[in-house]
Amino acid sequence: MNILICRTDRIGDVVLTLPLAGEVKKHFRGCKVSFLAKEYTAPLVRMCTAIDEVLVLPEKNGRIDKSKFLNLILERKFDAVIMAYPRPELAWACFRARIPVRIGTAFRWYSFLFNKKIHDHRKEVRYHELEYNIRLLSAFDMNPEVSVTTVNYNILPTSKINLAEYNIPDLHGPILIIHPGSGGSAMDLPVAKMQMLTGMLCDHENITVLLTGSPSERELCETVKNNTRAINLAGKLNLTELIAVIGKCDIFVANSTGPLHIAAALGKYTVGFYPKIKVCSPERWAPYTQNRAVFVPPAACTNCSRQQCMETNCMDTIDINLVYTQIMNIANAK
Repeated sequence: MNILICRTDRIGDVVLTLPLAGEVKKHFRGCKVSFLAKEYTAPLVRMCTAIDEVLVLPEKNGRIDKSKFLNLILERKFDAVIMAYPRPELAWACFRARIPVRIGTAFRWYSFLFNKKIHDHRKEVRYHELEYNIRLLSAFDMNPEVSVTTVNYNILPTSKINLAEYNIPDLHGPILIIHPGSGGSAMDLPVAKMQMLTGMLCDHENITVLLTGSPSERELCETVKNNTRAINLAGKLNLTELIAVIGKCDIFVANSTGPLHIAAALGKYTVGFYPKIKVCSPERWAPYTQNRAVFVPPAACTNCSRQQCMETNCMDTIDINLVYTQIMNIANAK
């Protein structure tokens, strides 16, 4: 059995798709599992021990190179494809390649290209995103029971990092990462509150506080740092190095963003901030781990929307003192 999993969107989405590979290998002994990802997420996928080959989505000028992708899959003669992130160009190529089993959603205009359709509306948020991904396996008559206590991401970081190179002392106390930026897919905790939390944590000399982010988030991280002794690593780490640094930490604090899911997959204690907007809520996007604390606005709103959340400044109602107390309880247990 030669199986392709397609997930060509962002880091968090990819992390929450990786457990599929391990479940497939349990069911089809001796099968080969390939994973199609975008170039920037490929280093993460290569760390998954359940995946035999990583294919990088061929792109040209920001668009899928359909001809190259078709040739890529024709060469490998796949028996099945699992379209965890459906895109019409990929669905069409898999159809043209005559892959015998093509698994995807039943609710896109191009769903006729799939011959095994899954009738889940993810916007209904009946399940967590990882569980939605696992439910795709029902096309193989598989119904694995996955929970936060049993999930296996099969991630093994491939590189080590010397924190001293970044002027980070080798301390015995807890290492805490604050990742204040996000991709904008959800509503964030206000920067002023991240700044306040950073200052409160930096008052403890036994705690090392690191700030991480992309090159474009370096200024944001400097604002959050605000003359504290926190160490700003934003823009200094590629994805492989970021994963290695996360592997060194004890607690990871962030909005709803991909690195938070990396931390969960590596068994770190995660602290996340989420709005009550249904499609962005922790019910669908919380770190899928038992080692987590999730904070949402206390307001008892219903049918919350992004506009309503912005107008009421809802995320600002999260009590940062409660967050600080939770983090210190975790840190003191280390």
